Amino acid sequence: MADWLRPRSLAARTSLLLIVGLGIIEAIGLTIHALDRIDFDRRMVEQEAQNRVGMIYRSIVETPPADREKELEALHLPPSFHATLTPGPDPDMVDHAVDAPSGPPGMDRMERMDRMTRMVLMHPADNLPPLPPHLRPRHIMFQPDHHSPRRAVAFLLPDETRWLTIHFVPPPPNLFRSPTFPTAFLLMTVAGSILIVWGVRRLIAPVGTLAAAAEALGRDVNAPPMPEDGPLEIARAGRAFNTMASRIRRFLTDRTLLLTAIGHDLRTPITRLKLRSEFIDDDELRGKFLADLDELESMVAATLSFGRDTSRREPMGRLDLTALLQTILDEAAETHPDIADAIGFAEDPPTVTIHARPVALKRALNNLVQNAINYGGGVRITLQPPRPGGTSGTGAATDEEIVTILIEDDGPGLPPEDLERMFEPFVRAESSRNRETGGTGLGLAITRNIIWGLGGDIRLGNRTPHGLRATITLVC
Repeated sequence: MADWLRPRSLAARTSLLLIVGLGIIEAIGLTIHALDRIDFDRRMVEQEAQNRVGMIYRSIVETPPADREKELEALHLPPSFHATLTPGPDPDMVDHAVDAPSGPPGMDRMERMDRMTRMVLMHPADNLPPLPPHLRPRHIMFQPDHHSPRRAVAFLLPDETRWLTIHFVPPPPNLFRSPTFPTAFLLMTVAGSILIVWGVRRLIAPVGTLAAAAEALGRDVNAPPMPEDGPLEIARAGRAFNTMASRIRRFLTDRTLLLTAIGHDLRTPITRLKLRSEFIDDDELRGKFLADLDELESMVAATLSFGRDTSRREPMGRLDLTALLQTILDEAAETHPDIADAIGFAEDPPTVTIHARPVALKRALNNLVQNAINYGGGVRITLQPPRPGGTSGTGAATDEEIVTILIEDDGPGLPPEDLERMFEPFVRAESSRNRETGGTGLGLAITRNIIWGLGGDIRLGNRTPHGLRATITLVC
């Protein structure tokens, strides 16, 4: 099946599978019923044809010979029946004539004629209505053509030499002659489909609840637990999910506490070392000591900031993303007036409003802008209009509108193997430990944590012929 015909949701796929299965079962059952119905209808059609042939014969044979032509014309025969009085049977009936069998000794001619009539199976002549002996035909000839629906039977009248020849075409069996057949099929299909869709939606609903809980956990580690009720398997999955979420929260809390404790405890010895370095007489050595301590203090501050960012205490709110990006660019241009012309939007941005944490998002975007300025000598931002659908930072598909931000520079870019590794804590593009060029290695890690916490995603990619592009997607 083509991808565009395949349903995307589990409920739609399950419903489609069950409805197709129901349709196949109904088709098989109704086919068996239809075969029986066709056989019954064929018998009824043959019986009606036999009865009509008998009625035509009786109407003619009970009429005086002189009035039989008029009686035949007065008969209101169906379009498929045609009766004539002829001196003899049709020539093509001769080869198929059935003479009266001899029968046991003592059987009179009429009894032999009855036996002959009963021997003509599946033919109207074998079901003549009861007639007195003097009205029974003296001879019967017929022309069954198994390759054509046309039938013919000729009766030699008992009181004259003419033959009554009846040509007719039995109507074919019609499966839909009874209106209950298509109605029953339609009602069963509609009722079964409604029941299947309703049942599948009820059964699949906990899966949607689990997906929503996982999405909420990806945005906020302190999201409320999912309900643990419902069927046994669903309740078990809910308990397992809540246990996993609790362990993740405990792990993140322990990591945050460890980072903040280490950073806090390092501040005191760093301060003491700064005081003691003032007593160093060598100015050059004292300057190196103070520079190293400043770098160490910066790393401690970044570590504490990283720990604070993982706690995500800032509330969510509506904000103008376009205005926020303009503010970040204005501040960057004021800070770097020598390259102000290389800082700005690549094209006029649309007005976009999203649901996010303003301070955290500003810090994340500012980190990317500053990296572009430091390594590329400028930055260009492209804000794309919102579009439906997308993928969140947890990797789950979402039906909400997605807005995309492109932050680009003209720097040297990164080796392809380092594009994903740069988001790991304390990983820097440069091998040197100089903060003026290499930073602390926490900026991109903090940025990705913030973006993921907002339900978005971030990727790095190299531009052609050179430069780096950060692609940020956020949920509106």
